[in-house]
Amino acid sequence: MKIKIGPIELDNNVILAPMSGVSDMPYRRLAKRNGAALVISEMIASQAMVYANRKTMKMASNCAEEFPMAVQLAGCEPKLMAEAAKLNEDRGAAIIDINMGCPVKKVTKGHAGSALMKDEKLAGQIIESVVKAVKLPVTLKMRTGWDENSRNAPILAKIAEDSGVQMLTIHGRTRNQLYRGKADWSFIRNVKKAVSIPVIGNGDVTKVDHAAVLLEQSGADGVMIGRGTYGRPWFISQVNHFLKTGERLENPEISTQYEIVINHYGELIAHYGRERGLRVARKHIAWYTKGLPGSAGFRDVFNRINNIAEAKLALNSFYLPLLERNVA
Repeated sequence: MKIKIGPIELDNNVILAPMSGVSDMPYRRLAKRNGAALVISEMIASQAMVYANRKTMKMASNCAEEFPMAVQLAGCEPKLMAEAAKLNEDRGAAIIDINMGCPVKKVTKGHAGSALMKDEKLAGQIIESVVKAVKLPVTLKMRTGWDENSRNAPILAKIAEDSGVQMLTIHGRTRNQLYRGKADWSFIRNVKKAVSIPVIGNGDVTKVDHAAVLLEQSGADGVMIGRGTYGRPWFISQVNHFLKTGERLENPEISTQYEIVINHYGELIAHYGRERGLRVARKHIAWYTKGLPGSAGFRDVFNRINNIAEAKLALNSFYLPLLERNVA
């Protein structure tokens, strides 16, 4: 199923979630190569963007390989959010995404992220300011509400649509749930009924069946996947194939997985530089190798290595016996 976000038509309905510390440029490019219809940057604080923090600018960096790429902004001041949106329009973003879903305390205590769901008036002002500031399509990501007693996502969805937002993503939990419990996919149907713009369902999609059940229960137009891609970016292509054909794709052969790991490692080093690149690579390598024979001992060794050449040699040494045995 194709989705239209203003003038932009997505090739399919499987989207990579914005994930702090994960969905950087190398990860987004990897997701695109594995069939993600849309990739979204890590959440960026609008104030930091306006003041051109170097690290923040790198978080939003994009390239032709990522098109269409959305930049996700967080903040609680309509004027700063509008300025940050305009900056990203000028830098080549295809879509601006507003974050009203982040449940992390350091974000919500600043009245940003999902804290905005408690203040519908301010949320509406931010949405309106961002939409008016740019010619790009604006999207919005939120939760079902702040807590079980205030699941007001349908109300905010209508406010957003009336202000010109072109697509909504709903994570099926309240803010107070954080990532505990189970995402309520069926509640997303209430949002779908409230608006006519595309609605994307998010939360707990870790198997291909989950994506199909989410779409059935929610009536959503598409699915957004986040943590389910950790260590297996090919999961996006598996979901895509299952939704289109009902057939399950096997995991790639270990030789293909190894090629993905090595290329991703190299892109992280090139993107961040030697020291930071290796630090970021450690968590990805942990995800990639989880469940493989001898992986626990390997990770213990790999996480102590501080030299990029030595780290690559360790990767080769770990994967070579698996390649010879063709471990799946």
